[in-house]
Amino acid sequence: MNEATRHESKLRKETTWGVGFLLCVFIGLIIGGTALTKWMVDEQQVPISSVEISGQYTYIQDRDISRLIANDISGSFFSADINDIHSAVLKHPWVYQASVRKKWPNTIQVYLVEQTPVAIWNDDLLLNAEGVPFAGTIAQTELPLLFGPNGAEKTALSGYKAMQMILSTGTLAVDNLVLSERFAWQVQLNNGIKLNLGRQEFINRLQRFINLYPLLQQDERVINYVDLRYDTGVAVGWQV
Repeated sequence: MNEATRHESKLRKETTWGVGFLLCVFIGLIIGGTALTKWMVDEQQVPISSVEISGQYTYIQDRDISRLIANDISGSFFSADINDIHSAVLKHPWVYQASVRKKWPNTIQVYLVEQTPVAIWNDDLLLNAEGVPFAGTIAQTELPLLFGPNGAEKTALSGYKAMQMILSTGTLAVDNLVLSERFAWQVQLNNGIKLNLGRQEFINRLQRFINLYPLLQQDERVINYVDLRYDTGVAVGWQV
């Protein structure tokens, strides 16, 4: 066997060995990767064992947030989806906004922004500052009562805010407000007087009442209601 043949044979052996080695490494990586993946998704190996909740809130209980996460999320720390956890947290009616992140090695961190109720809607829901209803409850509240058809929450709240702005210069305030199916406005003030404002120019009509109120107060009788749906003048109902 000449020198060239021996060199060629040696080169062939080295190539075969190199290919075999690379193949072994590749197979080892596949086996190792598969085992690592199984370990990572196995909640017994890497469980979510802690939920850290922060933020400023009054009506939310930490245990309720932890329960929502536990009920809706399965799997390990690695396999749990942040978006799924976020959706689970938002199921709590008092959660307005939330951010969720993972903290190695086994903790879910949740930051909460609580709903801010500004009114009670139809006696069974609350409205936040954007006029969005949510299913919260408050005991012994001084929030105004707003009533109206479904879908009119933002309109009712907007009208309430506008009326409050007009009344803010004095001692009167809206205690409850009714927006009818035909979008006519009726309000009861904190002194018990009921105002019928109708559908059109309800803010101007409220201002007319404010202008007339000092004159009405000169009467010794107690006012029951004031109907302001007239172009000129008002109709006053007195308590018997």
